[in-house]
Amino acid sequence: MSSSHDRPNILFVFSDQQRWDTLGCYGQPLEVTPNLDRMAAEGVRFANAFTCQPVCGPARACLQTGKYATEVGCFRNAIALPTDETTIAHRLSQDGYEVGYIGKWHLASTNSKFGPPADYVTKPVPPERRGGYKDYWLASDVLEFTSHGYDGYMFDADMNRVDFKGYRVDCLTDFALDYLRTRDGKRPFFLFLSYIEPHHQNDHHCYEGPNGSKQRFKDFVVPGDLVDTEGDWRENYPDYLGCCASLDHNLGRIRAELDRLGLADNTLIVYTSDHGSHFCTRNSEYKRACHDGCTHIPMVAYGPGFTGGEVVDELVSLIDVPPTILSAAGVEVPATMQGRAVQPLVDGTAVDWPDNVFMQISESHVGRAIRTKKWKYSVRAPHRSGSTDPDSDLYVEDYLYDLEADPHERNNLVADPSLADVRAELADVLKRRMVQAGEKIPQIDPCPTSPDRPDHTFS
Repeated sequence: MSSSHDRPNILFVFSDQQRWDTLGCYGQPLEVTPNLDRMAAEGVRFANAFTCQPVCGPARACLQTGKYATEVGCFRNAIALPTDETTIAHRLSQDGYEVGYIGKWHLASTNSKFGPPADYVTKPVPPERRGGYKDYWLASDVLEFTSHGYDGYMFDADMNRVDFKGYRVDCLTDFALDYLRTRDGKRPFFLFLSYIEPHHQNDHHCYEGPNGSKQRFKDFVVPGDLVDTEGDWRENYPDYLGCCASLDHNLGRIRAELDRLGLADNTLIVYTSDHGSHFCTRNSEYKRACHDGCTHIPMVAYGPGFTGGEVVDELVSLIDVPPTILSAAGVEVPATMQGRAVQPLVDGTAVDWPDNVFMQISESHVGRAIRTKKWKYSVRAPHRSGSTDPDSDLYVEDYLYDLEADPHERNNLVADPSLADVRAELADVLKRRMVQAGEKIPQIDPCPTSPDRPDHTFS
């Protein structure tokens, strides 16, 4: 074990449902993220970062364990993280880190046949269901059910209700600043700060930016994948950007406090999201699809080992984050983790880095996908339910996009006979990735010439 004096504090800042292109450093033309843009200019930006599961709970299970969602059993929402799983918090704690969690957890409740019923949606999460975050806890299992854009409550480590009043991002940041100010410095800390913005507010059926967002961002530039589509982006995108601007403003507050406390030089900040949003253009809601609108995420890091304004172009996955955090802390990465630490990409020593990312998709359907720089290839199980079945032994080809010619994924080539060899090659890669994730080798059938996909607004 290294001494606490030569190991960085780690602050993991996690947004929910944030597209990569909301950041200026990823091409957003409006002034939405000046603080993240500055952090990218000083640190490292990962240009091609993707989720491994475009649903809230499963993505969080992957992030806490370093395993794919089907390996953990949390293949969809409302399946609790098994209490015998070893998380990044356990591993960091065992190696001398103080571990704390603030915000949305989404890994304590189960409402299905996949475990005994457990309802902590609006109740305090008991210690054994907190994934090893034993030193500091201020959270709600499902924050969107205990709060709105303005006002709400969470629960502290003693299971007491803690009310807050004001815009939710500001309030969670206030709690994080209080945390930073009260550390004694005897141990390095790992703080997981889990915002819910820019996630839509479920019971209000809309995105809730700070007051004034509709006017502030009314002149937004429509992302290419949304142009001329249905969906609800027209009324929601200004508030969506307002949420993102609030996250950015509050990141600025956090960095200023780290400076004031003298912690900035020895604190690694990692900012990313669980998935993006396609605004009901690819299915009937915001995610649960293979398309970049809900799978391409922002990822920016700054701190020890992540400086210099570097841009990493290799494909990286959310599954690579857990080994990255452990490596930054000087903690051994276990063989059970599926991803790879990204530090070798930053320092130029990476060998045989994968040229594709693998995604499991649930709830809307049982699906699997891979993305290379040129191709997006996705399959779905025709006779399985995305809410009850974790996997399948049979899939049918669903999507093929040439991302070089069609970056906004408007022209589905899955039935193009001239690309049969391409699809066969990608199917082989996908099968290998599925086996690596602990799945059986499936059968993948060609797509019918006129596939009946009623949940897709366009293909």
